[in-house]
Amino acid sequence: MRKIILIAGFLSAGITVSAQHKHSSSNSIFQIQTDLKQIPLWGNTIPDGPGPQGAEKMTASGSVTNVSNPRLIIHKPAKPNGTAILVISGGGYAHIELGKESTPVADWLQSQGITAFELVYRLPQESWKTTHVPFQDAQRAMKLIRSMVVQYGIDPAKIGILGFSAGGHLAGMTAARPDKKQYKPVDAIDALSAKPNFAGLIYPVLTMLPPFNKTHAKKSILGENPTIAQEEAYSVELQVTSSMPVTFLAQAVDDPISPVNNSYLMNAALEKAGVPVEMHIFQTGGHGWGMGKKDSPVSAWPDLFLKWIKSKGF
Repeated sequence: MRKIILIAGFLSAGITVSAQHKHSSSNSIFQIQTDLKQIPLWGNTIPDGPGPQGAEKMTASGSVTNVSNPRLIIHKPAKPNGTAILVISGGGYAHIELGKESTPVADWLQSQGITAFELVYRLPQESWKTTHVPFQDAQRAMKLIRSMVVQYGIDPAKIGILGFSAGGHLAGMTAARPDKKQYKPVDAIDALSAKPNFAGLIYPVLTMLPPFNKTHAKKSILGENPTIAQEEAYSVELQVTSSMPVTFLAQAVDDPISPVNNSYLMNAALEKAGVPVEMHIFQTGGHGWGMGKKDSPVSAWPDLFLKWIKSKGF
């Protein structure tokens, strides 16, 4: 395990703008690129429906709610290198920050030759029968990606998962418990493995235990007054076993939403289980940085992550 602490004390107000999308500024509007293929996760029947009514909603900055059509948005590179990554935005399980997180990251991965699958998942408080629906969607998404390896030129031994904030919780739970039956199988795809070959958890919400159980993600999944047993069952660090995939962690000390202890606890759990882990702790950066603002210390994470997956053979 290689642990790196990067220290810097300044931030920039820079924003990321790509040819396909405009991101996070007061006078720009986020739009999903219309020529990107989108694949529904489920057929005619979605588990634990019917879910929310009416159209899906998206703010100008690309925050999505009212999700009734969980799906993958595919960012296919011109020359795929065989690696694929499921990218999961956060939003406290109350909304999905496509504009600030998964879309710019998926665009960047695509530019590196990696096939990126951006996940639009169901939100637990949107009229579904259970709050387990995000976990159903992430597990199904991993299996669906594995069903398309030939079609998209993917090496089945090089499929990863990358999550941000609450999306880090969803990615972590999927990676730690790939064999847990989140839903009744619906077709032959569900016979495939949901286990990623590697995992990246960026400013993640991971533990649901006190004193770090004040997050919106915890309230969305478990409510205001869950039992300790429920909190333990959804604390990713307690689900880690020796079969957990190799993992990359990145977080800032001054994170005001998800305490940096989330990464420390996860790092300790992975080391105890003998799972290779690389953790990067930045002195400043806050929360919700996505790709990282220009000249911010956290803007180093994409290159560090890319070097890490290459060093692991992915």
